[in-house]
Amino acid sequence: MISRRTMLATTAGALAAPLVSRARGQTPEFTLKLHHLLGPKSPAQTKMLEPWAQGIEKDSGGRIKIDIYPAMSLGGAPPQLVRQVADGIVDIVWTVNGYTPNLFPREEVFELPVIFNGNIAATNLAMREMFDQYLAEDFKDVHVCFLHVHAGQAIQTVDKEVHHPADLAGLKLRVPGPTGIAVVEALGATPVSMPVPDLPQALTTHAVDGALIPWEIIPALKLQDSTKYQIEGPNNQRFGTTTFQVTMNGNTWESLPDELKEVVNKRSDEAWLKTVADVWRANDDGGIKVATDAGNEHIVLTEAEMAEFNAALEPVIDRWVKERTAQGIDAQALVDAAKAAIAKHSA
Repeated sequence: MISRRTMLATTAGALAAPLVSRARGQTPEFTLKLHHLLGPKSPAQTKMLEPWAQGIEKDSGGRIKIDIYPAMSLGGAPPQLVRQVADGIVDIVWTVNGYTPNLFPREEVFELPVIFNGNIAATNLAMREMFDQYLAEDFKDVHVCFLHVHAGQAIQTVDKEVHHPADLAGLKLRVPGPTGIAVVEALGATPVSMPVPDLPQALTTHAVDGALIPWEIIPALKLQDSTKYQIEGPNNQRFGTTTFQVTMNGNTWESLPDELKEVVNKRSDEAWLKTVADVWRANDDGGIKVATDAGNEHIVLTEAEMAEFNAALEPVIDRWVKERTAQGIDAQALVDAAKAAIAKHSA
């Protein structure tokens, strides 16, 4: 009887070719499939996943080979990636934690506004530092290689200049997930959930008046053509962020000998998390340049204006603490620890 995993792998072979090849002259002992949701030319693949996989292959002397399958080419939808890696259908995934709401309730603390201060590297390192004590329970079904965030949710509007929370009253804003919904509601706007590819038409037809989304997406969706204003706080402060995971099937991880586990760990260390932060910062900087070069206005809020937004968003944290506490999680301890760890690594 053919297993589900074997059948999927066989079918996928006809649909997609792996993007990373083996080290020359070395027959790998472990050939691992890495599945993710974006295209093969996305910066997430070319600037993060490929260098990571190639580094592991090199450092293992070719004993590990990681084949990358982009754009859900092994089947399924993005929200299924977590289940695919947990069940062993694939060996590794890169995915958005929020695509499976409530599955990672502790790690969600890093998505919250005010707690995320715009420092990508500090947040990546804080998640790593807090993992064993605070976050591990969320990931008991998989082995975590590394966690990271992007540059954070900014505000992009069709034609409304924004300097204060009151400026958003009555606007409809596209949101990325549950945290984004809470943020937009707290700011007096109406959240609208939709897939990212639908956003340009929604902006053009005024189905939404703007979006809570980072700059990095501007070139891909040509948002410079459907928006006029891009708004963020001082020093890259944002209105929350999105968390991501690169995780490995538990049985796959346990099958690796200790020396190869060490190779994976070394390639996923603090230095790597800083590199990942640089990749996502560069992506974001490139996006906002596309917008300003097209004539859009990049609004950087003053410290006083950002303080108004932070005050309006504090109830989002309070609500999150209340909801997670009701689930038996020491949510206030998570908030306090996340703030302290991010501040420590921001210093």
